[in-house]
Amino acid sequence: MPIASRQPAQVVREYGPFGDAGAVHGVTHDGQRVWAATGEHLVAFDPASGTTARTLDVACDAGTAFDGTHLYQIAEARIDKIDPSTGRVLATIPAPGGGNDSGLTWAEGSLWVGQYRDRKIHQIDPATGAIRRTIESDRFVTGVTWVDGELWHGTWEGDESTLRHIDPASGAVLQQLDLPQGMGVSGLESDGAGLFYAGGGSSGKVRAVRRPEAPRA
Repeated sequence: MPIASRQPAQVVREYGPFGDAGAVHGVTHDGQRVWAATGEHLVAFDPASGTTARTLDVACDAGTAFDGTHLYQIAEARIDKIDPSTGRVLATIPAPGGGNDSGLTWAEGSLWVGQYRDRKIHQIDPATGAIRRTIESDRFVTGVTWVDGELWHGTWEGDESTLRHIDPASGAVLQQLDLPQGMGVSGLESDGAGLFYAGGGSSGKVRAVRRPEAPRA
């Protein structure tokens, strides 16, 4: 698939590892704090200081999302809707990949779910899990995020990882940020401004990556 614009990713900061967590599986941003899914705990930290602010004891082995009020978390073959103040699971829907899901984000009243080896992104109904549409990729899909009408997703194959801005209608790659060799990308979320937060897989870290300007037409 042709790539319209390609450049090295600018990693501006690293956070973690978080306690004894061996990996980061998902990442989201609630407008103030970054949340990292570490397997058995959702950890919220202040991106300015790096200080851990909250820890919720919930199953969290893949993508994480925030809709402005609630957290959504992939746990095996399901997606849990979670009260961020208590960690209580309020509702559960089936994950479209049946346990082969990766990234998760919230946009336009829908959840968007990456499927890693199937190389797909599904837009799903957050109440039922029904698939509304599917976008195909030519790479393994990890984290997924929307920002300012742009759909971005992470890729991770072997020692190579990228962040890709894609056309949501065609799947065409509009921009690609290449991370340094050996630096994996698991979860992905935007802060709504100039940064992406990318989970670092088995490194146990979250990395802040500068968001580039949109390519010129």
